[in-house]
Amino acid sequence: MSITPLMPVYPRCGVRPVRGEHCHLIGEDGTRYLDFASGIAVNLLGHSNEHLIGAIQRQAGKLMHVSNLYGSPQGEHLAQRLVDLTFADTVFFTNSGAEAVECAIKTARAYHQHAGNADRFELITFKNAFHGRTLATISASNQEKMHKGFMPLLPGFSYVDFDDLEGARAAIGPQTAGILVEPVQGEGGIRDASPAFLEGLRALADAHDLMLVFDEVQCGVARTGNLYAYEQYGVVPDIMATAKGIGGGFPLGACLATERAARGMVQGTHGSTYGGNPLAMAAAEAVLDVVAEPAFLDEVKAKGERLRGRLEQFLGNYPDMFELVRGRGLMLGVKMKVEPRPFVAHMRDNHQLLTVAAGDMTFRVLPPLVIDDSHIDEFMEKLSAATASYAAEAVLA
Repeated sequence: MSITPLMPVYPRCGVRPVRGEHCHLIGEDGTRYLDFASGIAVNLLGHSNEHLIGAIQRQAGKLMHVSNLYGSPQGEHLAQRLVDLTFADTVFFTNSGAEAVECAIKTARAYHQHAGNADRFELITFKNAFHGRTLATISASNQEKMHKGFMPLLPGFSYVDFDDLEGARAAIGPQTAGILVEPVQGEGGIRDASPAFLEGLRALADAHDLMLVFDEVQCGVARTGNLYAYEQYGVVPDIMATAKGIGGGFPLGACLATERAARGMVQGTHGSTYGGNPLAMAAAEAVLDVVAEPAFLDEVKAKGERLRGRLEQFLGNYPDMFELVRGRGLMLGVKMKVEPRPFVAHMRDNHQLLTVAAGDMTFRVLPPLVIDDSHIDEFMEKLSAATASYAAEAVLA
């Protein structure tokens, strides 16, 4: 056979991790990497957090799965905790961010159709967004690279430029059910929405009886320095998708909603075999034990400011390569003047520094939230060495 046992849908690089130690990954050949990618904003407590590991181990010894046909003390407790910590009144647990966004889309449509408005099904979404890889979530994005090979797309999505309030206003029609937006675009290049944009979307939603849906799969769970990014804007959504960091590395997502927004999500309308399983609930409880503390969130903001300051000071040394730093907390993006993917590979392969490429000529800096100043120093040392060697190679070429 010519096909690989792992379906070849990922362009996998030569890094082959077999072990993690706090903010580092160790490859099968013993190479040690500074991990400022965190599994794409997932491993927010690092790779060997004893509290998280212990919680999963203890729960695994008790109960791993029973299905949602039965009562869930574990799910009820975590759901109440999220309700107490956020705007939401109710929670549906999923296994991933894409599933959480799927649930959010269904919730927004059901809000109208449960009331008899079957013609209201369309969501306004924004260009260069990333909402997942299911048919519904790729349809919610305008990115043709994700559409190729999977046409036709699902109907019901209208694309508008990100941060364009007037464009969103003009897109509202009789079929509009809601607005789906990332407060901070991740895959799109760490582009944070302006306060006026999100405030305007909230006003439009209120004026037209639309569901305002936030996709905080990447920017949520303390990544920006608040438990969720909507808190920084002071704009409260009706529905929100969360995932990635909420399990600290264990697969978990959730759709949060107000009671009003969830009026159509009645018995039989949605489900998940594994969603809300006791192991995932234990992992999320352990994560929240750490990241929901105000002192921890303040530290994320402070560390983000220190890292951003160091980056901004450094980038000026290479004006032909770098343009700017953007983002919030420890969700930062470095916009480049050259294609970032070769540079990300150079940092990884030659200087054992892991970051993540993104759209809009940007690479993402997404360290575990438990980094300290020594990791920031190590990051800057590796970035400096990688930039110098990359620039020298470019001159020689």
